[in-house]
Amino acid sequence: MPIAPVSAAFDGLGEGIWLRADPTHLRLQREQLVLLPNVDVGADEAGQFCASLNEYFAGQGMEFFAPHPQRWYVRLDKLPDIETVPLSRAAGRNVYGLLPKGAQATRWHQVFNEIQMLLFAHPVNEAREARGELPVNSVWLWGGSCAVSAPLPKNYQGVSADEVLAEMFAAAAGIPFTGWPGQWHGDEKNNGGQLLVWNGLRLALQRGDLGAWREALQDFETGYAQPLWRALRSGKIAQLQMDILGGDGIRRVRLARGDAWAFWRRAKPLAMYQML
Repeated sequence: MPIAPVSAAFDGLGEGIWLRADPTHLRLQREQLVLLPNVDVGADEAGQFCASLNEYFAGQGMEFFAPHPQRWYVRLDKLPDIETVPLSRAAGRNVYGLLPKGAQATRWHQVFNEIQMLLFAHPVNEAREARGELPVNSVWLWGGSCAVSAPLPKNYQGVSADEVLAEMFAAAAGIPFTGWPGQWHGDEKNNGGQLLVWNGLRLALQRGDLGAWREALQDFETGYAQPLWRALRSGKIAQLQMDILGGDGIRRVRLARGDAWAFWRRAKPLAMYQML
């Protein structure tokens, strides 16, 4: 998927070969380097970091940009022969084993290490630590691709999500987008397929907050699972498909209207099901 080019276009950058280089904090825990995303970075700080990165890597075919404080990019002269791991999958995990793989992996491991060394001694990080804030001591490289000339498929009539990546792809495909409301009400005027993207459980797990995880699960059950089930049973929607991401796999559940009337299947609250 052309994640970085779609994201770059959404953030107002031009066409090119793009790689996301999002600011992160690496925390040493025992013998592991655990990646913490969503570091609170100011726009001025992001600009200073990228200016230093551009000075260091000048003439090496890469240029860093920070159109959004938490979304940084590197524009490349050539598309690297590497496979990367999305930030959402690396978050909260040991980065060893998740670094770029492929024919040019060694080169990009070197870039990764050089960036860490540059950021470690950066004056902005010294000021952040003096204020008791987490330093930005690394970036996460992922989502590299060239711009796609063909339009993205318009597979849905509408998209609702609590994450900006879904909004980016909806914009690229010309699909109407809305934020994540507290409860699903349906759209009487829209009979086409709807895509709902929700990250409440994953975000709570990344923070290690079990209480927030339980609260998010309860909110999803009352705000979405129950009204969607009623809509399926009444025929307001013909089919419900849920893709559940757990670890490195996806579990797919597909329900038709008849499944809602399977009286021998006793419904249980979501909290009674084991976590994936």
